[in-house]
Amino acid sequence: MGHVYGVPVAVTAHEGRPVRFVWERRVYNVRHIIDHWITLRADWSPEVHEELPQRAHWRVEAGSPGARGVYELQHDSVSGQWLLARVWD
Repeated sequence: MGHVYGVPVAVTAHEGRPVRFVWERRVYNVRHIIDHWITLRADWSPEVHEELPQRAHWRVEAGSPGARGVYELQHDSVSGQWLLARVWD
């Protein structure tokens, strides 16, 4: 069962790939990247943006000392913000 969150998280990335993130004051180390895909932002308008605003989606297996699971992280190319989009039990 999955849960949708959409909350900001602090992500450490290496060469654009997430390697760890902090959620609710707990550090999760990325152990495996399961999937990666790119989507265009729905609010994109060529008159407003010079480049195509994208969201990079990363489905990862990650864990902390007290929790391990599958998480979907999203990175917005315009704002630079990372979100925890979904968690699978």
